[in-house]
Amino acid sequence: MVKINGVYKHFKGNLYKVLCVAKNSETLQEEVVYKALYGDGGVWVRPLTMFEESVTFNGKTVLRFELIDKD
Repeated sequence: MVKINGVYKHFKGNLYKVLCVAKNSETLQEEVVYKALYGDGGVWVRPLTMFEESVTFNGKTVLRFELIDKD
């Protein structure tokens, strides 16, 4: 499960803070709402299933978002 207020590293290197998990009013799908910890600090949303999935990057299978503050 996603950690609220957790800081995650995207597989391409940027850091994000999870603000909450919300439910899409049209599909009832759970969505992760997260904020960039760089640049203008944009707020993004992505389906929970995508946020937690693995991807292939540089020939390796890695998490799309990896929790980096394990406290």
